Amino acid sequence: MIRLTSSQDTAYMARLRHFMLRNGVAVTVSERAGKLDMWLLQEHQQPLAQALLSEYIDDPAAMPDAAPSGGLLKPTLRTLTSQAGLVTFMVALAVLAVAAAQFFWSMQATLGALIITPPGSSELDFSQPWRLFTPALLHMSATHLIFNIFWWWYLGGRIELTLGGKTLVLLLLVCGISANLLQWYTTGPLFGGLSGVVYGLFGFCAVYGWRRQSALSLPPALLVFMIGWLLLGYTEVLWVNMANDAHLMGLISGALIGLGYRFQRTGFN
Repeated sequence: MIRLTSSQDTAYMARLRHFMLRNGVAVTVSERAGKLDMWLLQEHQQPLAQALLSEYIDDPAAMPDAAPSGGLLKPTLRTLTSQAGLVTFMVALAVLAVAAAQFFWSMQATLGALIITPPGSSELDFSQPWRLFTPALLHMSATHLIFNIFWWWYLGGRIELTLGGKTLVLLLLVCGISANLLQWYTTGPLFGGLSGVVYGLFGFCAVYGWRRQSALSLPPALLVFMIGWLLLGYTEVLWVNMANDAHLMGLISGALIGLGYRFQRTGFN
């Protein structure tokens, strides 16, 4: 990713982001210490992005609010696809395929194939090692599915484009398996969801991007929301059943990996 510009003016950055997306340039905005940074997601678009930025800076008031033609659909789709790499896309596709099997084929058969222990058993079966991960692909409601897909795309896509697909695969497997194992140990085999992985990605970004200029830096409001949601789950006042231990273990696993990456690359700077 390439940083295009920075500003403390939220309204200005929102209009500029809208202008870039309207013209088919894929950008994202991160916040650090009260300052907003705009990042270009695809390096080959840099000449166009710089030209549009110069045009906007010269006279922001004169910039049109609407695209010349085609509406928002085409730039929106282009932006979504440019905000994620192959790993992000393939995992999202796998989650959606499993959801389709659950809701339109057979919930019982899908659960039996993917829960952490084989049907009728309460013990791990290491002759079926995929079961250590596959509960992460299961979702018990449309709301749960949409929530996790959104955060997987938002966080996973950033990580893949910034640090590569291998890093995202590492986080996916380590956070997913460790989260599943702790949840199985504390509550048994009937659970599912990508939330443990999502919290792992969140923990990774929170540590790796903390107090530094990076596309992986997270806005403080998001930090408060995610930690607050985790803590709220343990109060058992919510209307949904949450895999709290999976969330916690995913967060810890991702944070530890983020710590290792940060030390390796910057020595904690």
